[in-house]
Amino acid sequence: PSFGFLFDIDGVLVRGKTPIPAAKTAFQKLVNSQGQFLVPVVFVTNAGDCLRQKKADQLSHLLGVPISQDQVMMSHSPLRMFKRYHEKCVLVSGQGPLLEIARDLGFCQPITIETLREKHPLLDVVDHDRRPNVLVSEYFSVVLFGEPVRWETNLQLIIDVLLTSGYPGNPYRQENYPHIPVLACNMDLMWVAEAQSPRFGHGTFMVCLENIYKKITGKDLKYEALMGKPSKLTYQYAEYLIRAQAAERQWKQPIQTLYAVGGSATLSQDDEIDNSWENELASAAAAHCRSVLVCTGVYNPHTEVPLDTRESITETVFHGHRDFRFEPGLVEPDHIVPDIDAAVDLVFQLENFVP
Repeated sequence: PSFGFLFDIDGVLVRGKTPIPAAKTAFQKLVNSQGQFLVPVVFVTNAGDCLRQKKADQLSHLLGVPISQDQVMMSHSPLRMFKRYHEKCVLVSGQGPLLEIARDLGFCQPITIETLREKHPLLDVVDHDRRPNVLVSEYFSVVLFGEPVRWETNLQLIIDVLLTSGYPGNPYRQENYPHIPVLACNMDLMWVAEAQSPRFGHGTFMVCLENIYKKITGKDLKYEALMGKPSKLTYQYAEYLIRAQAAERQWKQPIQTLYAVGGSATLSQDDEIDNSWENELASAAAAHCRSVLVCTGVYNPHTEVPLDTRESITETVFHGHRDFRFEPGLVEPDHIVPDIDAAVDLVFQLENFVP
């Protein structure tokens, strides 16, 4: 094969925990009788609340084909490349086994919001029932894995860490700008579950954090890196995984085209973000990345994209992150199909690929 698939999960393979019927049919076309994939496949999800192996096990059960963790890309997977932060103490925010996830990615000294709260009991007082009836100084970077459960606690303590340069027991010092590094995974404003309407995603939490920081300081919250769809970093790392699969199977044909099924193509990222991580990846080999949107998720084929990009500030159709520029050409899909089964059929036809 000279092409590979990047599959979204939510809205493409499942809605919440309910499988989309077309998914099993599609994957029977993608494997041989021994269960080996006929083309390189990577599952790209903005979820960040579990380890890759758990997600691979879930997908194997769901699709009825064996899937390895090396085929799964969580929103936090590119953090493996950020080795300069791995030895430092990092504050991690999100849900799931956060310490296990952080250590699996290479972080040696992760600390959770809950641990920070226990060390600094005077800081979290929004909920009167949790007010305290030892302050410890530490240096942090901040890693945002995903939306937390108690937003007010996480927002308060992350702001404390940012405004004290990692010493949250101290008074705020706004002169320290830019603040300590923040790395964020998953910018999805909303996501699709079993409910009829989309639900708040981590992007909504980030909007809150960014606006609180700006309201207090008058300055913009800066990110060292943003990862998860639709960032360039995520697609570069996904392509790295595709090439690794092809090499492992000893497929000699270079991968020319990637088909991103379920998501839009990568968006343009503002240049202020530090892109030094690009040096840690080999230069991209694929000539094309084509987006194939399916109509089983958030995407609505009847929503209009504004022609005048100046309108995008007030236009609700663009739900992307603050640090991504709105360009209509980049959010328009190359192909639109009803579901993932139709997407696989279309790609096989375009590539003249006969399993």
